[in-house]
Amino acid sequence: MRLEQTILHINVADFGVAVERVEDCCLRGWPLIIASQHVARSVVYDMSEEAYHSGVRKGMRLTRALRYCRDATVLPPRFDVYRRAMAALIKHANHYSPRLEHGLVDGHIFVDITGTHRLFGPPPDIGWKFRNGVRKSLGIDPIWSIGSSKLVAKVASRLVKPVGEYIVGTGEEGEFLAPLSVCLLPGLSVLEMRRIRELNLNRIGELARLSSRQLMVLFGGRGMDIHGLCRGVDKERIVCGNDRDQVICREHQFDTDTNDRQQVRSVVADMVIRAAAELRANRLTGKRIRIRVDYSDGTTKMGQAVGRGGSSDNDVLLELASLALRRAWSRRTRLRGCTLLCDRLRRASTQLLLFPECGEKKQRRKRVAAAVDTIRTRFGHSAVRTAA
Repeated sequence: MRLEQTILHINVADFGVAVERVEDCCLRGWPLIIASQHVARSVVYDMSEEAYHSGVRKGMRLTRALRYCRDATVLPPRFDVYRRAMAALIKHANHYSPRLEHGLVDGHIFVDITGTHRLFGPPPDIGWKFRNGVRKSLGIDPIWSIGSSKLVAKVASRLVKPVGEYIVGTGEEGEFLAPLSVCLLPGLSVLEMRRIRELNLNRIGELARLSSRQLMVLFGGRGMDIHGLCRGVDKERIVCGNDRDQVICREHQFDTDTNDRQQVRSVVADMVIRAAAELRANRLTGKRIRIRVDYSDGTTKMGQAVGRGGSSDNDVLLELASLALRRAWSRRTRLRGCTLLCDRLRRASTQLLLFPECGEKKQRRKRVAAAVDTIRTRFGHSAVRTAA
């Protein structure tokens, strides 16, 4: 007998704000904005429910946000603290199931609790146990919802923000989704949403009345996917951390928009050095480097370069990053920021060299890199700088 899939979705609304309020209880009940204050073009990273109702949104310029909410307290983001809080949240969820899917510091966790009722009781009991345990140990009050798929559970959690719970029983997906706004349906692109509005379809149930053939006329091959989404059919499975391709990400926002190539190359070099140090610390190698540049006019472009084999060497990765940057930065428009992604990660080989004398130069570079990593770990990244 096959068990029906049951997904528990954990959502800590405004995760950064929730963590800051645990650290300082005086911030509770007052509008709070998390953004860097000493940057010329700072944007909002996170905001409290009070600031949201005043018109503040994520990604909004801080100067504009403060015009909407003048009495807000502004705090700089502390990503290390948020990562530790997220790790504690994941550890708590891991007690109920090993099949988890989560972000880095967004407070979202999908937990596959299919078949766990013999250990922890029915799904609603697991939701209550998780919430009570997290409130007691971490001081955070999460939203939780239960559905037969990730899509249904995610939509359900959106209905009870900032605090609450929602349970959608098996077979009730279509009835649950029908009266909701199409905007709540995840998985639709901006162009698809625009097309739906042009057709004056405001509710998910109105979209569900169209046949798969009609949707294919409107959206092409995506019509079959949309036909399933608006009925609560979601074939996407939980992607565990071990199954997901690991990616090392570094990003930088310039204080002022720039097209100074020397400045941009220096920033990219610094991001490469940080990514390479993380690779060596985890005994990994990266094969592909991707660079995304954000232009001041709002457009973005991605460039990539792939090596013959994986590496964690600064010079090798820097050469790939330079090539990826040239492919991405093809316009004269100033840059607002850039992001480096290192993926196709593999475990570093522990195989010894057959002829050590032939690889003496490479081994010497590894020893130097290890020594520099040790110094930076102890005294900070800026303790040793690389000359351009």
